[in-house]
Amino acid sequence: MADVLGVGLTHYPPLAGADEHMANLLKSALKDPDIPEEFKDRAAWSDLAREEWGDDGGTAAAAAHRARLLEDMRICREAIDEFEPDVLLVWGDDQYENFREEVIPSFCMLAYDDTVVEPFGVLTQKLKVPNVWGLPADTTFTMKGDPQFAKQVTIDVLNDGIDVAYSYEPRQGIYFPHAFGNTQLFLDYDNVGAKFPYPVVPMAVNCYGEHVIARKGGIARFAEINAGEQLDPPGPSPKRCFEFGRAVGRSVAASGKRVALVASSSWSHAFLYDAGWHLRPDTASDQALYDAMLAGDYDTWNARTSRQVVDSGQHEMLNWFCLLGAMSELGLELSWSDWVVTEIFNSNKAFALFR
Repeated sequence: MADVLGVGLTHYPPLAGADEHMANLLKSALKDPDIPEEFKDRAAWSDLAREEWGDDGGTAAAAAHRARLLEDMRICREAIDEFEPDVLLVWGDDQYENFREEVIPSFCMLAYDDTVVEPFGVLTQKLKVPNVWGLPADTTFTMKGDPQFAKQVTIDVLNDGIDVAYSYEPRQGIYFPHAFGNTQLFLDYDNVGAKFPYPVVPMAVNCYGEHVIARKGGIARFAEINAGEQLDPPGPSPKRCFEFGRAVGRSVAASGKRVALVASSSWSHAFLYDAGWHLRPDTASDQALYDAMLAGDYDTWNARTSRQVVDSGQHEMLNWFCLLGAMSELGLELSWSDWVVTEIFNSNKAFALFR
Protein backbone atom coordinates (compact mmCIF):
# COMPACT_ATOMS: atom_id res chain seq x y z
CA MET A 1 0.00 0.00 0.00
CA ALA A 2 1.37 3.40 -0.97
CA ASP A 3 1.59 6.50 1.19
CA VAL A 4 0.11 9.63 -0.36
CA LEU A 5 0.25 13.35 0.36
CA GLY A 6 -2.15 15.71 -1.38
CA VAL A 7 -0.97 19.24 -2.19
CA GLY A 8 -2.71 22.20 -3.82
CA LEU A 9 -0.78 25.32 -4.80
CA THR A 10 -0.43 28.05 -7.43
CA HIS A 11 1.94 28.47 -10.39
CA TYR A 12 1.09 32.20 -10.71
CA PRO A 13 3.64 33.58 -13.25
CA PRO A 14 3.89 37.15 -11.82
CA LEU A 15 5.29 35.64 -8.62
CA ALA A 16 8.52 35.31 -10.59
CA GLY A 17 8.47 39.01 -11.55
CA ALA A 18 9.10 42.20 -9.61
CA ASP A 19 6.42 43.85 -7.46
CA GLU A 20 5.88 46.76 -9.83
CA HIS A 21 4.78 44.31 -12.55
CA MET A 22 2.42 42.12 -10.52
CA ALA A 23 -0.71 44.06 -11.54
CA ASN A 24 0.28 44.23 -15.22
CA LEU A 25 -2.63 42.11 -16.42
CA LEU A 26 -5.08 44.55 -14.84
CA LYS A 27 -3.15 47.51 -16.24
CA SER A 28 -3.41 45.94 -19.69
CA ALA A 29 -7.15 45.36 -19.31
CA LEU A 30 -7.62 49.01 -18.33
CA LYS A 31 -6.24 49.95 -21.77
CA ASP A 32 -8.84 47.85 -23.61
CA PRO A 33 -11.05 50.46 -25.34
CA ASP A 34 -14.00 48.06 -25.49
CA ILE A 35 -14.31 47.75 -21.72
CA PRO A 36 -16.89 50.36 -20.61
CA GLU A 37 -15.35 53.29 -18.78
CA GLU A 38 -17.70 52.96 -15.84
CA PHE A 39 -16.08 49.63 -14.96
CA LYS A 40 -12.60 51.09 -15.23
CA ASP A 41 -13.51 53.97 -12.89
CA ARG A 42 -11.78 53.21 -9.58
CA ALA A 43 -14.57 54.97 -7.70
CA ALA A 44 -16.77 52.03 -8.68
CA TRP A 45 -14.24 49.39 -7.56
CA SER A 46 -14.60 47.37 -4.38
CA ASP A 47 -12.95 48.55 -1.18
CA LEU A 48 -10.36 45.75 -1.49
CA ALA A 49 -9.52 46.71 -5.08
CA ARG A 50 -9.01 50.36 -4.19
CA GLU A 51 -6.95 49.43 -1.14
CA GLU A 52 -4.72 47.08 -3.15
CA TRP A 53 -4.30 49.56 -6.00
CA GLY A 54 -3.35 52.37 -3.62
CA ASP A 55 -1.51 55.32 -5.14
CA ASP A 56 1.23 53.21 -6.73
CA GLY A 57 -0.70 50.88 -9.05
CA GLY A 58 -0.50 47.97 -6.63
CA THR A 59 3.25 47.84 -6.03
CA ALA A 60 3.06 47.98 -2.23
CA ALA A 61 0.20 45.49 -2.12
CA ALA A 62 2.19 43.20 -4.42
CA ALA A 63 4.91 42.87 -1.80
CA ALA A 64 2.36 41.69 0.75
CA HIS A 65 0.72 39.37 -1.79
CA ARG A 66 4.12 37.85 -2.63
CA ALA A 67 4.99 37.37 1.05
CA ARG A 68 1.70 35.55 1.69
CA LEU A 69 2.14 33.29 -1.33
CA LEU A 70 5.73 32.45 -0.48
CA GLU A 71 4.86 31.64 3.13
CA ASP A 72 2.16 29.24 1.90
CA MET A 73 4.58 27.76 -0.63
CA ARG A 74 7.09 27.23 2.17
CA ILE A 75 4.48 25.32 4.19
CA CYS A 76 3.82 23.10 1.18
CA ARG A 77 7.53 22.49 0.60
CA GLU A 78 8.13 21.64 4.24
CA ALA A 79 5.26 19.15 4.14
CA ILE A 80 6.71 17.56 1.00
CA ASP A 81 10.19 17.33 2.54
CA GLU A 82 8.78 15.82 5.73
CA PHE A 83 6.84 13.28 3.64
CA GLU A 84 9.92 12.40 1.53
CA PRO A 85 8.07 11.33 -1.63
CA ASP A 86 9.53 9.04 -4.25
CA VAL A 87 7.85 11.17 -6.90
CA LEU A 88 5.46 14.10 -7.41
CA LEU A 89 2.53 13.64 -9.79
CA VAL A 90 1.44 17.13 -10.81
CA TRP A 91 -1.83 18.09 -12.50
CA GLY A 92 -1.36 21.26 -14.52
CA ASP A 93 -2.81 23.01 -17.55
CA ASP A 94 -1.10 23.18 -20.90
CA GLN A 95 -1.65 26.77 -21.98
CA TYR A 96 -1.02 26.45 -25.74
CA GLU A 97 2.50 25.21 -25.01
CA ASN A 98 3.22 21.50 -25.51
CA PHE A 99 -0.10 20.94 -27.27
CA ARG A 100 -1.30 23.14 -30.12
CA GLU A 101 -3.15 22.75 -33.40
CA GLU A 102 -1.73 19.28 -34.10
CA VAL A 103 -3.47 17.65 -31.14
CA ILE A 104 -5.26 18.72 -27.94
CA PRO A 105 -5.63 15.75 -25.56
CA SER A 106 -8.04 15.99 -22.65
CA PHE A 107 -5.47 14.35 -20.38
CA CYS A 108 -1.84 13.48 -21.11
CA MET A 109 0.81 11.83 -18.96
CA LEU A 110 4.22 13.32 -19.74
CA ALA A 111 6.45 10.26 -19.36
CA TYR A 112 9.67 12.23 -19.78
CA ASP A 113 13.22 11.59 -18.71
CA ASP A 114 15.07 14.45 -17.02
CA THR A 115 14.04 17.64 -18.82
CA VAL A 116 15.78 21.00 -19.14
CA VAL A 117 13.32 23.76 -18.23
CA GLU A 118 13.62 27.48 -19.01
CA PRO A 119 11.50 28.86 -16.16
CA PHE A 120 11.32 32.46 -17.38
CA GLY A 121 9.92 31.73 -20.83
CA VAL A 122 6.31 32.72 -20.19
CA LEU A 123 7.43 35.62 -18.03
CA THR A 124 9.61 37.21 -20.71
CA GLN A 125 7.80 36.01 -23.86
CA LYS A 126 4.16 36.58 -22.90
CA LEU A 127 4.29 39.04 -20.03
CA LYS A 128 7.43 40.99 -21.08
CA VAL A 129 8.61 41.13 -17.47
CA PRO A 130 12.14 40.59 -16.07
CA ASN A 131 12.48 37.99 -13.33
CA VAL A 132 12.72 39.03 -9.70
CA TRP A 133 16.10 37.31 -9.22
CA GLY A 134 17.77 39.40 -11.91
CA LEU A 135 18.91 36.24 -13.70
CA PRO A 136 19.39 35.88 -17.47
CA ALA A 137 16.17 35.19 -19.36
CA ASP A 138 17.61 31.89 -20.64
CA THR A 139 18.36 30.51 -17.16
CA THR A 140 17.60 26.77 -16.94
CA PHE A 141 17.14 24.03 -14.39
CA THR A 142 16.59 20.29 -14.70
CA MET A 143 13.27 18.66 -13.86
CA LYS A 144 13.90 15.06 -12.89
CA GLY A 145 11.54 12.58 -14.52
CA ASP A 146 10.26 9.10 -13.78
CA PRO A 147 9.08 7.75 -17.14
CA GLN A 148 8.58 4.17 -15.96
CA PHE A 149 6.26 5.22 -13.16
CA ALA A 150 4.43 7.56 -15.53
CA LYS A 151 3.91 4.66 -17.94
CA GLN A 152 2.58 2.42 -15.18
CA VAL A 153 0.08 5.04 -14.00
CA THR A 154 -1.00 5.49 -17.63
CA ILE A 155 -1.53 1.74 -18.02
CA ASP A 156 -3.53 1.56 -14.79
CA VAL A 157 -5.72 4.54 -15.66
CA LEU A 158 -6.44 3.23 -19.17
CA ASN A 159 -7.31 -0.20 -17.78
CA ASP A 160 -9.58 1.56 -15.30
CA GLY A 161 -11.64 3.00 -18.16
CA ILE A 162 -10.31 6.57 -18.29
CA ASP A 163 -8.84 7.61 -21.64
CA VAL A 164 -5.50 9.34 -21.14
CA ALA A 165 -2.88 10.13 -23.75
CA TYR A 166 0.83 9.83 -23.14
CA SER A 167 3.94 11.57 -24.42
CA TYR A 168 7.57 10.43 -24.35
CA GLU A 169 9.16 13.65 -25.61
CA PRO A 170 8.28 17.34 -25.20
CA ARG A 171 7.46 19.45 -28.21
CA GLN A 172 10.54 21.09 -29.67
CA GLY A 173 10.94 24.84 -29.90
CA ILE A 174 8.68 25.75 -26.96
CA TYR A 175 9.14 26.75 -23.38
CA PHE A 176 8.24 23.79 -21.17
CA PRO A 177 4.64 24.20 -19.88
CA HIS A 178 4.86 26.77 -17.12
CA ALA A 179 2.29 25.05 -14.90
CA PHE A 180 4.91 22.37 -14.24
CA GLY A 181 8.05 24.47 -14.52
CA ASN A 182 6.69 27.05 -12.08
CA THR A 183 5.64 24.34 -9.63
CA GLN A 184 9.25 23.27 -9.21
CA LEU A 185 10.50 26.87 -9.42
CA PHE A 186 8.21 28.11 -6.65
CA LEU A 187 8.65 25.09 -4.36
CA ASP A 188 12.40 25.77 -4.64
CA TYR A 189 12.11 29.57 -4.83
CA ASP A 190 15.40 30.42 -3.15
CA ASN A 191 17.34 28.08 -5.44
CA VAL A 192 15.39 28.93 -8.63
CA GLY A 193 14.34 25.30 -8.95
CA ALA A 194 17.88 24.01 -9.31
CA LYS A 195 18.12 21.93 -6.12
CA PHE A 196 14.68 20.29 -6.14
CA PRO A 197 15.44 16.64 -5.29
CA TYR A 198 12.23 14.87 -6.33
CA PRO A 199 11.22 13.46 -9.72
CA VAL A 200 8.16 15.11 -11.24
CA VAL A 201 5.58 13.43 -13.49
CA PRO A 202 3.46 16.12 -15.17
CA MET A 203 -0.17 15.25 -15.91
CA ALA A 204 -1.44 17.76 -18.47
CA VAL A 205 -5.14 18.69 -18.39
CA ASN A 206 -6.86 20.57 -21.23
CA CYS A 207 -8.17 23.20 -18.85
CA TYR A 208 -8.55 25.89 -21.52
CA GLY A 209 -10.98 23.86 -23.62
CA GLU A 210 -12.91 26.13 -25.95
CA HIS A 211 -10.29 28.86 -25.58
CA VAL A 212 -7.08 26.83 -25.96
CA ILE A 213 -6.66 27.52 -29.69
CA ALA A 214 -9.19 30.36 -30.02
CA ARG A 215 -7.29 32.51 -27.51
CA LYS A 216 -4.02 30.60 -27.70
CA GLY A 217 -4.35 29.91 -23.99
CA GLY A 218 -4.19 33.59 -23.20
CA ILE A 219 -5.91 36.95 -23.23
CA ALA A 220 -8.46 38.12 -25.79
CA ARG A 221 -9.50 41.72 -26.30
CA PHE A 222 -13.22 42.42 -26.17
CA ALA A 223 -13.17 43.61 -29.78
CA GLU A 224 -12.19 40.06 -30.74
CA ILE A 225 -14.71 38.49 -28.38
CA ASN A 226 -17.55 40.70 -29.57
CA ALA A 227 -16.72 40.01 -33.21
CA GLY A 228 -17.44 36.34 -32.57
CA GLU A 229 -14.81 33.79 -31.65
CA GLN A 230 -14.24 30.50 -33.45
CA LEU A 231 -14.38 28.48 -30.25
CA ASP A 232 -12.82 25.05 -29.88
CA PRO A 233 -14.50 21.91 -28.49
CA PRO A 234 -14.73 21.90 -24.69
CA GLY A 235 -12.17 20.45 -22.36
CA PRO A 236 -12.95 17.54 -20.07
CA SER A 237 -15.88 18.17 -17.75
CA PRO A 238 -15.26 18.87 -14.07
CA LYS A 239 -16.84 15.52 -13.20
CA ARG A 240 -14.58 13.69 -15.67
CA CYS A 241 -11.55 15.38 -14.10
CA PHE A 242 -12.75 14.19 -10.71
CA GLU A 243 -13.01 10.65 -12.12
CA PHE A 244 -9.53 10.93 -13.64
CA GLY A 245 -8.22 11.90 -10.22
CA ARG A 246 -9.92 8.91 -8.64
CA ALA A 247 -8.34 6.58 -11.20
CA VAL A 248 -4.89 8.07 -10.56
CA GLY A 249 -5.53 7.66 -6.85
CA ARG A 250 -6.29 3.96 -7.31
CA SER A 251 -3.14 3.49 -9.36
CA VAL A 252 -0.97 5.25 -6.81
CA ALA A 253 -2.52 3.27 -3.96
CA ALA A 254 -1.40 0.03 -5.59
CA SER A 255 2.08 1.28 -6.49
CA GLY A 256 3.87 0.78 -3.18
CA LYS A 257 5.48 4.21 -3.62
CA ARG A 258 5.40 7.37 -1.57
CA VAL A 259 3.64 9.83 -3.86
CA ALA A 260 2.76 13.50 -3.56
CA LEU A 261 -0.29 14.28 -5.70
CA VAL A 262 -0.23 17.98 -6.61
CA ALA A 263 -2.77 20.32 -8.21
CA SER A 264 -0.99 23.36 -9.64
CA SER A 265 -3.15 26.38 -10.48
CA SER A 266 -4.73 29.52 -9.16
CA TRP A 267 -8.53 29.65 -9.09
CA SER A 268 -10.64 31.97 -11.26
CA HIS A 269 -8.60 34.22 -13.53
CA ALA A 270 -9.64 37.78 -14.32
CA PHE A 271 -8.41 37.56 -17.92
CA LEU A 272 -10.75 34.59 -18.46
CA TYR A 273 -13.74 36.02 -16.58
CA ASP A 274 -15.52 37.83 -19.40
CA ALA A 275 -18.50 38.77 -17.22
CA GLY A 276 -16.11 40.69 -14.95
CA TRP A 277 -14.63 42.56 -17.92
CA HIS A 278 -11.21 40.94 -17.27
CA LEU A 279 -10.73 43.29 -14.33
CA ARG A 280 -11.23 40.91 -11.40
CA PRO A 281 -11.68 37.22 -10.64
CA ASP A 282 -15.05 35.63 -9.81
CA THR A 283 -14.51 35.60 -6.06
CA ALA A 284 -18.08 34.64 -5.15
CA SER A 285 -17.89 31.44 -7.20
CA ASP A 286 -14.40 30.66 -5.92
CA GLN A 287 -15.50 31.20 -2.33
CA ALA A 288 -18.40 28.77 -2.71
CA LEU A 289 -16.06 26.02 -3.92
CA TYR A 290 -13.44 26.81 -1.27
CA ASP A 291 -16.08 26.56 1.47
CA ALA A 292 -17.24 23.25 0.00
CA MET A 293 -13.66 21.96 0.01
CA LEU A 294 -13.28 22.91 3.67
CA ALA A 295 -16.45 20.96 4.44
CA GLY A 296 -15.39 17.93 2.38
CA ASP A 297 -18.48 18.54 0.25
CA TYR A 298 -17.49 16.95 -3.05
CA ASP A 299 -21.10 16.81 -4.22
CA THR A 300 -20.98 20.59 -4.67
CA TRP A 301 -17.81 20.27 -6.71
CA ASN A 302 -19.24 17.51 -8.88
CA ALA A 303 -22.37 19.54 -9.52
CA ARG A 304 -20.32 22.18 -11.36
CA THR A 305 -20.76 22.08 -15.12
CA SER A 306 -18.23 22.91 -17.81
CA ARG A 307 -20.30 25.96 -18.74
CA GLN A 308 -20.21 27.27 -15.17
CA VAL A 309 -16.46 26.74 -14.93
CA VAL A 310 -15.77 28.61 -18.17
CA ASP A 311 -18.21 31.43 -17.43
CA SER A 312 -16.51 32.02 -14.07
CA GLY A 313 -13.01 31.98 -15.57
CA GLN A 314 -12.23 28.90 -13.47
CA HIS A 315 -10.67 26.98 -16.36
CA GLU A 316 -7.49 26.04 -14.51
CA MET A 317 -9.40 24.76 -11.49
CA LEU A 318 -9.95 21.52 -13.40
CA ASN A 319 -6.56 20.58 -11.94
CA TRP A 320 -8.08 20.86 -8.47
CA PHE A 321 -11.06 18.72 -9.53
CA CYS A 322 -8.50 16.01 -10.37
CA LEU A 323 -6.80 16.39 -6.99
CA LEU A 324 -10.06 16.26 -5.05
CA GLY A 325 -11.10 13.16 -6.98
CA ALA A 326 -7.93 11.44 -5.79
CA MET A 327 -8.38 12.69 -2.23
CA SER A 328 -11.96 11.39 -2.22
CA GLU A 329 -10.88 7.99 -3.54
CA LEU A 330 -8.05 7.64 -1.03
CA GLY A 331 -9.96 9.00 1.96
CA LEU A 332 -7.39 11.72 2.63
CA GLU A 333 -8.65 14.67 4.65
CA LEU A 334 -7.80 18.35 4.46
CA SER A 335 -5.24 19.11 7.18
CA TRP A 336 -4.36 22.70 6.29
CA SER A 337 -5.32 25.34 3.76
CA ASP A 338 -5.05 29.02 3.04
CA TRP A 339 -7.24 31.20 0.85
CA VAL A 340 -5.70 34.33 -0.68
CA VAL A 341 -8.23 36.73 -2.20
CA THR A 342 -7.28 39.60 -4.49
CA GLU A 343 -9.10 42.04 -6.73
CA ILE A 344 -6.14 43.34 -8.76
CA PHE A 345 -3.63 40.47 -9.08
CA ASN A 346 -5.58 38.47 -11.67
CA SER A 347 -6.50 35.38 -9.64
CA ASN A 348 -7.47 34.15 -6.22
CA LYS A 349 -5.09 31.53 -4.86
CA ALA A 350 -5.67 28.51 -2.68
CA PHE A 351 -3.16 26.26 -0.94
CA ALA A 352 -3.98 22.95 0.67
CA LEU A 353 -2.50 19.85 2.27
CA PHE A 354 -4.37 16.54 2.49
CA ARG A 355 -3.14 13.68 4.66
